[in-house]
Amino acid sequence: MVNDLHTSGEDSLLLAPASYLDRLHFAELFANPHPVEVEIGAGDGSFIVNYAAAHPERNFFAIERLLGRLRKIDRKGRRNKLTNLRGFRIEASYALEFMLPVHGAEALHIYFPDPWPKRKHRRNRLINEAFPALAKKCLVSKGVVYLRTDDLDYFQQMVAVFGAASDFARIETPAELKSFVTDFERNFHARGVPTNHAAYQRRD
Repeated sequence: MVNDLHTSGEDSLLLAPASYLDRLHFAELFANPHPVEVEIGAGDGSFIVNYAAAHPERNFFAIERLLGRLRKIDRKGRRNKLTNLRGFRIEASYALEFMLPVHGAEALHIYFPDPWPKRKHRRNRLINEAFPALAKKCLVSKGVVYLRTDDLDYFQQMVAVFGAASDFARIETPAELKSFVTDFERNFHARGVPTNHAAYQRRD
């Protein structure tokens, strides 16, 4: 079933699908066949807007739960006249499991997800034992998951989860990608808090 896709305003970059029960089709969102990269939990767009502006040869899809943050992404994207950026308000886990196209994304960017630091809340973390299978379903062959966090405990969990996933191999995060920092990350660096990076590529 093909979605009846439209944006939430005449010039808006924000997606308003007719149904939340059918998977999206990237070909209907962008006016070109370029590869698509997805940021899950895009915040105020400080990464994805700048990265999209630097890479017009790719398309970018920002997923964010909070409407205020998405509206910032929309304003920044339109101010920069970006035609390769779209935003979508939805819970990350639901989007991964039910709405992103199967084998449609070249990359998933997940930067500074909520660490849920209390032990009793860790089951709420996005990167858990079930995540690699969801990521594989969303990624094209040889697609990559890029991860960043300031929380060392969560980073160790990320590494353990993907280390146990035979469908993924760890690779180096490109230096060029690392140079595009989020505002959140910039504030951490100003306080001397380092970023932990990891990247995992589908083996097939």
